[in-house]
Amino acid sequence: MIIDLAAVYRDLHANPELSFQEHRTAGIVAAALDRLGLAVTSGIGGTGVVGVLENGAGPTVLLRADMDGLPVEEQTGLPYASTARGTDHEGHEVPVMHACGHDVHVTCLLGATERLTADRTAWSGTLVVLFQPAEEWGGGAETMVADGLFDRVPRPDVVLGQHVAPFPAGFVGLRPGPAMAGADSLTIVLHGTGGHGSRPETTVDPVYLAASTTVRLQGIVAREVAPADAAVVTVGQLHAGTKNNIIPPDARLGLTVRTFDEAVRTKVLAAIERIVTAEAAAANAPKPPEITHEERFPVTVNDPAATARTAAALRAAVGPDRVVDPGIVSGSEDVGVLATAAGVPLVYWFLGGSDPALFGDALSTGRMPEDLPSNHSPFFAPLIEPTLEVGVSTLVAAAREWLGTP
Repeated sequence: MIIDLAAVYRDLHANPELSFQEHRTAGIVAAALDRLGLAVTSGIGGTGVVGVLENGAGPTVLLRADMDGLPVEEQTGLPYASTARGTDHEGHEVPVMHACGHDVHVTCLLGATERLTADRTAWSGTLVVLFQPAEEWGGGAETMVADGLFDRVPRPDVVLGQHVAPFPAGFVGLRPGPAMAGADSLTIVLHGTGGHGSRPETTVDPVYLAASTTVRLQGIVAREVAPADAAVVTVGQLHAGTKNNIIPPDARLGLTVRTFDEAVRTKVLAAIERIVTAEAAAANAPKPPEITHEERFPVTVNDPAATARTAAALRAAVGPDRVVDPGIVSGSEDVGVLATAAGVPLVYWFLGGSDPALFGDALSTGRMPEDLPSNHSPFFAPLIEPTLEVGVSTLVAAAREWLGTP
């Protein structure tokens, strides 16, 4: 074995990089793929790396991993915990952590690549391994496609990938059809009229406006989305003011919206615009609010036939009782952009990464532990093993299912 996967994982975890800044990670990936004998193309979409191994006639299979970290300060207490700092796209210095497990994804794909290259007599076709930047920003896959991805590397017959998740290590979650939510990110600037905090009657207070708007937005899901549908509207940021006794001139909200259906998405986004505009008018704001639509993730949809075929391979790899349907997940991904651009099926599954001992009551109650650190938590810390071994095995099994036989 050329690659010490545990060492690679610890190194990547300790040295995360923000979206479109994954230069060190991309260098590690490119060097490893070159040692394994793949044709390597770097710099696709900024920091994306793709390796290609042609091994005779047969299908072309694309395996994908994402590389970027998050602006989160790690609190796991691990000996290899990140203390990294970075500068985000707005110029702010922030802590950086692999709080979503992309270090697991990169490590597992490197391990799978090594295993497949070491056993070339067992399969035929073309293997494409893609290491994507900026999944967290929501533009990495699209940027690679726009940079001529499928003009520079072979177009696949299927796109395969996985995401580590907070359920028992050793288990795999796979669901046909809509599997992960579509996501929209919005920034809303609410305009007021600033003044002295002691004389609010001379102002239009944007902090009060922001607070009332935040509360009213929660009524969209509660009162405008049918119970049979699903949606999430979260205000994740509220910024206003610089001093306790100054009413500021404006306030800014940052929203994320999750939906699983295009009609529901359209309805929710229209409701947001209606409520924000109406609240500003009710507050007598001096000018209309500014609503900026930022990144968007499509709904992640697993092709049903391709999912059934891949699920059989995964069950053979990890055990028939260890491949489960996790239900619809409200998290989002942009991996579907790659499959859509190539015009091919997508199969994307979840890789358990948490200590199985924490799930003792789940078998009897049917409910997962509510206090388990999840993706994006500063305490998120997947087990190294068996997570890496299972993650490598699932990628290899899925790829071998789709590749040809000599």
